[in-house]
Amino acid sequence: MRVLKIFCFLIGAVSISLIAMAVDSSDRGSSKVLPAEEPRDYVLQPLDLLQIRFFQESDMDREVRISREDTVTLPLVGSVVLRGLTLSEAESELRQLYDRDYLVNPQVNVVVLEYSRRTVNVLGSVTAPGQIPFPQEEGLTLLDAISRAGGFTRLAERRKISLTRKLDSGRVETFTIDANDVIKGDSEERWVLQTDDLIYVPERFL
Repeated sequence: MRVLKIFCFLIGAVSISLIAMAVDSSDRGSSKVLPAEEPRDYVLQPLDLLQIRFFQESDMDREVRISREDTVTLPLVGSVVLRGLTLSEAESELRQLYDRDYLVNPQVNVVVLEYSRRTVNVLGSVTAPGQIPFPQEEGLTLLDAISRAGGFTRLAERRKISLTRKLDSGRVETFTIDANDVIKGDSEERWVLQTDDLIYVPERFL
């Protein structure tokens, strides 16, 4: 009888240990920090390096860099225009292209391996004029760029900032902006920047 009690005690102890190990393992798994998912609304840019993978079609997987004309060349379909497309839209476009004649219900995954180098220029009456890196997966506003350039100097004319931008048509356009209105919230326009924008902060006359 005593032997039976000892045996039951040992069985119970082992069971409790196994349950504790399982709970501990589960807690460790749930506390793992997962990498942030790549924003699917990121708009692809010329010179971005992409990894394009096809589910169960690994021989078609490619690493391709977007050309300055916003195209990539892929097996079977040839040149594909990605101008203005987000990651999600690019995946949808490729699925449609391959679904027409080549693959049955293709599953395509597009990932940016290397972002193209993008900058804007902030010149004039700011503390550290020059090129400002453009966050690859985020937007950048006029005030953000000026802040990254060290902010306005004491003599900056905030009411007459010029923003020069090259449009898709090739035409160059210049806007005059009152930063005081933007700072106070009196302007509905936040002036979200584009790659290679030129911001010039003039100096006011004393």
